Amino acid sequence: MYLKDKNIDLPYDSDTIVWKYLDLSKFVDLLLYRKLFMSRSDKFEDQYEGTFSEPTFEEIRKLSVNNPDFLDFYKMHRENVVISSWHLNEYESFAMWQIFTQKSEGLAIQSTVGRLQQALTPEVNYDQYIGAVNYIDYKKEYIPFDDAFFPFLFKRKSFQYEREIRIISDLTHQNVSIDNGLKIDVDINQLIEKIYIHPKSENWYKNLVIELVKRLGFDFKIEKSDLESDILI
Repeated sequence: MYLKDKNIDLPYDSDTIVWKYLDLSKFVDLLLYRKLFMSRSDKFEDQYEGTFSEPTFEEIRKLSVNNPDFLDFYKMHRENVVISSWHLNEYESFAMWQIFTQKSEGLAIQSTVGRLQQALTPEVNYDQYIGAVNYIDYKKEYIPFDDAFFPFLFKRKSFQYEREIRIISDLTHQNVSIDNGLKIDVDINQLIEKIYIHPKSENWYKNLVIELVKRLGFDFKIEKSDLESDILI
């Protein structure tokens, strides 16, 4: 199901474009198993992931004086929350190509907020939410904690360039073992609208991706990124 809250909601319409930049092996894994990998929240590079800002922590610490389990819950909760990150942008991002792909290989999945919502399997017995990340000053600004999803919808301002939309799944009450993450069922044809090949890739690489997609039974529109096209002078 989807969490709805008047304070933390998805502030974009269903046609808003989102992207996922990834290498070929992860892309093939997605198509082959028709499952989306979700990273465990405490395994992200940012050590603050799923934690609280200083003003919020001080409030939680006071509330925990006579109830230490209150604080322990938030510490353990990060191990049971998994996240899939998408980049919000009307156009391709040169920076995202640089960060998430290697050399002249890799690709980008273009989707929309609406497609993400439709791609998720609705018959799940755990909480799911799609939301936009809020970038704040962790020394000054407050993160609400009246819902367990909220800590995962805030990051430090240093990460604003990510412009992140997140699929978040909370498996706290499920009897599952989460190592670095897990895979969830998705409708691949809903999830993927279009595929862009790395702007520095050669033609054989594009042809390889086209052939792989075809053999795995899909028919997505595929084209090479034009970020490295010839200049017109």
